[in-house]
Amino acid sequence: MNIFVTGASGFIGSAVVKELIRAGHQVIGLARSEASAKIIRDAGASVLLGTLEDLEILKQGASQADGIIHTAFIHDFTQYKKAGEVDKTAIQTMGNVLAGTNKPLVVTSGMLGLTPINGFITEESPVGNSPRPSEATTLALSEAGVHASVVRLPPSVHDKGDKGFIPFIIAQARKNGVSAYPEEGKNHWSAVHRLDAAKAYRLAVEKAAKGAVYNVVGDQSIEIKTIATLIGKQLQLPVQSVSGEAIVTHFDWMSRFITFEGAAIGSKTQEQLDWKPTHIGLLEDMQENYF
Repeated sequence: MNIFVTGASGFIGSAVVKELIRAGHQVIGLARSEASAKIIRDAGASVLLGTLEDLEILKQGASQADGIIHTAFIHDFTQYKKAGEVDKTAIQTMGNVLAGTNKPLVVTSGMLGLTPINGFITEESPVGNSPRPSEATTLALSEAGVHASVVRLPPSVHDKGDKGFIPFIIAQARKNGVSAYPEEGKNHWSAVHRLDAAKAYRLAVEKAAKGAVYNVVGDQSIEIKTIATLIGKQLQLPVQSVSGEAIVTHFDWMSRFITFEGAAIGSKTQEQLDWKPTHIGLLEDMQENYF
């Protein structure tokens, strides 16, 4: 297959590109700069220059491909609503190009904010409370006949080079001189290694089940207090609870995410994709690569 990958030079997208090429696929990678283009070319893919807001470029990439994997997102969490609107329009634009074909569209979504079922976010957890519109947009395209599916990622997709939530939490601990957790720290997060996630994306685009929702989960449930305790130990900082306005003061923009319950399971995903995580878990990865 010739697969159009957005975010192809990013932390997750670059791993997806390498996974696809290793499996014998051809890749067109969307690049927003020459620096990004070099990363994509060096991985063995071809390049389409543009951004998520260049809708004609997105149409071009979608029309040239046998399938699409959408990993790009504007990671400015201070303008999360705007980033979500850009993402929604990009997904609709690419999906509309694929309408009337059997070509797969695999779109990235998140798990935080979804409703747990018996303590865990499952593939059946409704999307209603998600702060990110990508899943609802994709499933609407599926209902309209587009061969679209969703890869849900945990709050931590980890590996060397991570620039996501966990490095930000570590940076805030350094900045504030304390490794904090909200309230009692009893909420949980799930996690997956980047290379395990990349394999799941490949399997999702190859198997291409219309309307499928895949929970790509390695670690199912890590207590936030456990993460904070590890950070405190590694940085030799005190570990303490924060509540009320102190949560916002310490965690800044991430205060809206840090209190979510994010324990998740992906039993159906593993069965449907014949996928199992094989790389190290988040806590071990943090100890080895994050400090």
